[in-house]
Amino acid sequence: MVYQYETRRLCFLSQKRVARLGACVLFLGVLLCCPTWAQVRPPASVPAVPQPASQPEAPKDTLGRTTPRGTVLGFLAAARKGDNELAAQYLNTRLRDKAATDLAHQLYVVLDRRLPARLNLLSDKPEGSVSDPLKPDHELAGTISSDKGNVNIVLERVDRGKSGRLWLFSSKTLDSIPDLYEETNVVSPEDVLPAFLVNTRIAGIGLFHWLAVIVGIPLFFLFAALLNHLLSRLVGLLRRRLYKKPDLRNPEVLPMAIRLLLLAVVIRWLLSKLNLPLLGRQFWFSAASVITIAGCVWLLILFNSWGEEYIRRRLRGRHAQRTSLMLRPARWAVDGLIIFAGVLVTLHHFAVDPTAALAGLGVGGIAVALAAQKTLENVIGGVSLIFDQTVAVGDMLRVGNTLGNVEDIGLRSTRIRTLDRTVVSVPNGQIANMSLENLSARDKFWFNPVLSLRYGTTSPQMHAVLASIRSMLQESRHVEPASMRVRFLRFGASSLDVEVFAYIPARDWPHFLEIQETLLLRIMECAESAGVQIALPSQAIFLAAASTSTEAGVESLLKVSALAKKTGDKGSSQTRMNNEATP
Repeated sequence: MVYQYETRRLCFLSQKRVARLGACVLFLGVLLCCPTWAQVRPPASVPAVPQPASQPEAPKDTLGRTTPRGTVLGFLAAARKGDNELAAQYLNTRLRDKAATDLAHQLYVVLDRRLPARLNLLSDKPEGSVSDPLKPDHELAGTISSDKGNVNIVLERVDRGKSGRLWLFSSKTLDSIPDLYEETNVVSPEDVLPAFLVNTRIAGIGLFHWLAVIVGIPLFFLFAALLNHLLSRLVGLLRRRLYKKPDLRNPEVLPMAIRLLLLAVVIRWLLSKLNLPLLGRQFWFSAASVITIAGCVWLLILFNSWGEEYIRRRLRGRHAQRTSLMLRPARWAVDGLIIFAGVLVTLHHFAVDPTAALAGLGVGGIAVALAAQKTLENVIGGVSLIFDQTVAVGDMLRVGNTLGNVEDIGLRSTRIRTLDRTVVSVPNGQIANMSLENLSARDKFWFNPVLSLRYGTTSPQMHAVLASIRSMLQESRHVEPASMRVRFLRFGASSLDVEVFAYIPARDWPHFLEIQETLLLRIMECAESAGVQIALPSQAIFLAAASTSTEAGVESLLKVSALAKKTGDKGSSQTRMNNEATP
């Protein structure tokens, strides 16, 4: 029960961490959408692109027409301000004056209402994306469907003499603009909103869109939470009736990851129904993409968590428990890979090349690996310790001079609770290189007392003691019969030594101590019944002295012997002296 409680508590904490992570990813995605709006302004100048030494430096263009993205964003910014004369500078047309400005206005309306929101995919390089090697000076900005078929919005690189090579809207595209303009519905939600909601901007984003984010998204999540509560109660009721188990809990039908995906679907559906301007569609398209990525990452993390719990339930037994110790670190590693993949997909969506960042991470990873060599050694030692199934939590372990119960096996260290209740943390790198003695892995316990008998024991008494102890061990149900051995071992320095050898199957160490106590008491009874006594360490002292002092020496020795005998009979002395005087 304690293990299940801890598992549920850890899962709950993991879900809370995942919730915070998802909120951070969502907030980051909204922030990443902001640069798309902030870039739509008349570019003052575009920094020169470094050229090889053999080529002359390309001239700077004050309108930012040196890249496809600069041309599109500069045109939209100029046309949005109503400066159609400036917007006409982005067109590759022979029209002049009013005809050119009217064409620029028509192009802006067509792009603003019907161009797919993919501004972040436009190339920001002077040479373009070169997606079509046969047409290296052409860049596709998007495709617009019309009654007469699809129309490609193409930019072409034109040589303007002293101004250099500039990206302009192609003349072929401009020929199709009047027909597309006639089909365009110029009414949008922004046209019916108050002017301050449309014109007021924060970080380049209209106040109307900020209100939709701040108010609309929380309302959606509130509605989703209520729907989840109702569906969970309904599904839980059906499960309890189906399985006939009244204690089954209500499942979560719509977890937060599913709600994020539903929010992305709702945003995409609204974009298809509402005629928003290009910049608004670009913002919400990017927001929906980031929300989709965050929802998928969150859902994969939840699947990983459910998979861990499923494997943990399937594993049973001692070895399975040891293997399950690696489930949590493995889950963390997989979660890290999922989050990293989500970040890469997000960067790719916003046309950010992660190659340099990955190269930097590789170099930084080598530096970190060198700096954290000991830590990595401990981590690898912990993994090998778990997979070798040498130690498990709860085992009695002796590592060097440390003896105690294993409380936790981590990736860096192993915590051991010693017999005096202190906790010793031993690095796994050291444990992997040391000799371990796992006392809990014993299948039976060694019973090996040595019985020391007095030298006054006669041969018949010794035979009686040996036979009595053998008979007692054979009759005991706690002793393994094949391992039993009772032998007169040796003539010791102060005793006759009898070795008792046997293995005792026991549940654990306390159980063995209980059995050992019973056997030792019965061995004492065997010795007492044979009339022999347990020997104590003794010492013989030989004295050679003058005849005048012999009587005094003998008298002193007799007093010492009497005192030793008296104290030995009372059981308070551990030494008895047998003295012999020689004249």
